[in-house]
Amino acid sequence: MTTTPATDGTSPTPDLDALVDRLATGERAWARTSLSERRELLLDVAAATAAAADEWVRTAAGIKQLDPASPLVGEEWLSGPYALLTYLQALQETLRRLDEGTCILANTRITQAPGGRLAVQVLPHDNHDKLLMSGFHAEVWTTPGITEDQLRATAGLTQRTPRRTRGVALVLGAGNVLSIPPLDVLYQLYAENRTAVLKLNPITDPLAGVYRAVFKPLIDRGLVDVVTGGPEVGGELAEHPGIAAVHMTGSEATHDAVVWGTGEAATAAKAAGTPKLAKSMTSELGGVSPIIVLPGSWSDADLRYQAEHVATMRLHNSGCNCVAGQILILSSDWPQKNAFLTALRRALATTPARPAWYPGCEARVQDARTLHPGAEKPGGTPERTLLTGLDLSNPNESAFTTEYFGPVLGVAELPGTGTQFLNAAVAAANEQLHGTLGANLIAHPDTLKALGRHLHSAIADLRYGTVAVNAWTGVGYATSRATWGAYPGHTLDDVQSGIGTVHNALLLDHTERTVVTGPFRPAPHFVLLGKTIISPRPPWFVSNTNAASTGRRLTEFAAHPRWQDLPALFASALRS
Repeated sequence: MTTTPATDGTSPTPDLDALVDRLATGERAWARTSLSERRELLLDVAAATAAAADEWVRTAAGIKQLDPASPLVGEEWLSGPYALLTYLQALQETLRRLDEGTCILANTRITQAPGGRLAVQVLPHDNHDKLLMSGFHAEVWTTPGITEDQLRATAGLTQRTPRRTRGVALVLGAGNVLSIPPLDVLYQLYAENRTAVLKLNPITDPLAGVYRAVFKPLIDRGLVDVVTGGPEVGGELAEHPGIAAVHMTGSEATHDAVVWGTGEAATAAKAAGTPKLAKSMTSELGGVSPIIVLPGSWSDADLRYQAEHVATMRLHNSGCNCVAGQILILSSDWPQKNAFLTALRRALATTPARPAWYPGCEARVQDARTLHPGAEKPGGTPERTLLTGLDLSNPNESAFTTEYFGPVLGVAELPGTGTQFLNAAVAAANEQLHGTLGANLIAHPDTLKALGRHLHSAIADLRYGTVAVNAWTGVGYATSRATWGAYPGHTLDDVQSGIGTVHNALLLDHTERTVVTGPFRPAPHFVLLGKTIISPRPPWFVSNTNAASTGRRLTEFAAHPRWQDLPALFASALRS
């Protein structure tokens, strides 16, 4: 990458014109690159990722101010190199099938979903998935009316016509989950058929060397580049005439600043429908995610486990996740409601201490407390906040429209049980909460059985890009063949959780959402109940004391899958 010297002693300023020219030249070379070569490049990036994994995780732990010996470092393994490696392996398989002329969806289970949709099974995909993600299941649902023939004929997206490239893209990288920037770059290169420049969020600048090492096979060919700098660098690139498209992960406010500008000029531009950025813009922007708990008859162990589950949805990554659960919706008629809240307070207070590392986190928590004088402080470090008694009929409740991006969990109640409660909770999630990225449902197996087909109808009614039942929607993020993004339909002037999708290693077209299901109980409960599912406490749980070791072993297995390594991996998982 060409740079010009800085005059103030800071980092050199990248020569953006030269950078874009180089990527434009790379685009022409990309058009001449065969599918087999494109697949080999993915394998080269996977090898580079495996080689850089230790440095990646050490650097990530430093960014997030984690003790290197903390089990929470497991989050950085799983949401860092592991997520990238599993995606690379899945995407190269898609390229292999295209290159061989084999249907991408051959031997893939495709079934009917409510409303004239199709459901494509993406987890488990192979025997490794069946063992490593036992009890978890994921499907990608299409938009209504798509036939199986249409789905099969369009799978592969732009890689079906690889010579038709689509320009140079700018990726404005996320600052919170550190696999997002490289995954977004790969989606531009392979799904959109564009070369790409990754502009890092300054928070992640310490990882610039790691990202360059990971992408070296692509950088050497002029297909990708990585730049650092302040907002002015991202702004200049976004408006550069050589950039054909922009993709970002971040906040709605940042999106609007890129698309519409700031201040009075932005207000006028929105009113006139004339965005400042006159080029393709896609995004993933987070939102206020619900956790709907259906009433049922739970054991004490169930209450404890699901309390840890909800605490994980909120506290993973210090709550600085775009899909962190924020509003817990309970039935006021559930006899065990208070027992569950007691278990939840305990889980929030006793999960491992960690810093409020993301800029502005403590201020956002304080703002929530100021607006809710009755906020509870269950304890923990940083001190967690529980907002009880929220009214879902109150259109002015800030907790329903403000993404806290920190350890703040709201609790709201609705009357009813069974389908009555589920219908009311779905309606409230759709109409009262801002954003459509992810929704979570938790229900006892007996409750799910009683709901029958109505559960699938309720899932179809939820307007969210990922819906998880007895699982966290974060599992959808980490499922390489699943789609990730907002529910379709947002616009530039009301973008909420964003526009478009990413990940999607099968390169499916006409997608609407991902639906994830998981086991209600971990091992040994399912064994005791006569089930055959092997499901230890998931390694992404914030209460998992062996998460770092398991995360490392999973990453090593993703890089070099060998059956002889599975016993040690399972032993690590079961020690959780």
